[in-house]
Amino acid sequence: MNRICPHCGHARNASSNVPDWQCPACEKAYSKAGGGQPAATFRPAGAALSRGGNGKWLLLLALLGAAFWFGQLLFEQRPAEAASRLAAGQPEVHLYATEWCGYCKATRAFFAANGIRYTEHDIEKSSDALLMHRKLGGNGVPLVVIGDEVIHGYNEASMRELLRRWLTG
Repeated sequence: MNRICPHCGHARNASSNVPDWQCPACEKAYSKAGGGQPAATFRPAGAALSRGGNGKWLLLLALLGAAFWFGQLLFEQRPAEAASRLAAGQPEVHLYATEWCGYCKATRAFFAANGIRYTEHDIEKSSDALLMHRKLGGNGVPLVVIGDEVIHGYNEASMRELLRRWLTG
């Protein structure tokens, strides 16, 4: 009986001295299903054996995923480090605002575009914020406090002048 080993591709001769279920070349079992002899495997001559299956693709996918994840962490840290260096000497900035105010939104956008760290106090949601807003002479929003300076309303020129050393944009 001629049988071709699915593992190594060896064609078995009738004169082999190993059991019928075992390949004489690689000594692996043809089939572990037991009971009767497995059917012969036919493959065109010169057909390469597939070794490794999906394992190598899974390994490659895992490596690419890890590289992407670590690369993303590296790129996220660099801007954060630059911002912390710039903001190291930045004075405290407080924004007294409301959620619906368009000028408050413009002030937030100015701070975000220029990398300015600030603390926002919503005067409609916090009674402490409203009290501090009144103590600072506020009668409208936004009210911006940069260090010891108070800016009433949206005044980009004043904010640029007080924060010029820390502006990134």
